[in-house]
Amino acid sequence: MTAPAGRALRLTAFVGANDTWHHKPLYAEIVRRAHAAGLAGASVFRGVEGFGAHSLVHTSRLLSLSEDLPVAVVIVDTEERVRAFLPQLDELVTEGLVTLDDCEVIRYTGRRTNPGGTDAEGKNSL
Repeated sequence: MTAPAGRALRLTAFVGANDTWHHKPLYAEIVRRAHAAGLAGASVFRGVEGFGAHSLVHTSRLLSLSEDLPVAVVIVDTEERVRAFLPQLDELVTEGLVTLDDCEVIRYTGRRTNPGGTDAEGKNSL
């Protein structure tokens, strides 16, 4: 996987926290498939309140009966890689909203994975 730099595409899939794919959370399956496809990364964000196409408000407020809160899965990579992933997303997201936005990657680096003094590439990080 090559890290994206400069112009990129941000894919955001808005789904419900209770949406499932084969009895597992839908957002987890989207992340799993993005990882398997070699995309640069994916993050899941839980919303506290929202509504969608059905105009039913879902909220985390104490007296609310709704537990199906909004979830956003965000993926950023090159336009080519994101667009190649769209058919898989189309299979998974049967209800919700999927958006694409142009963006610019300013920095894309990982954390040090080895506390012994080398980074993920084996370079001395001290």
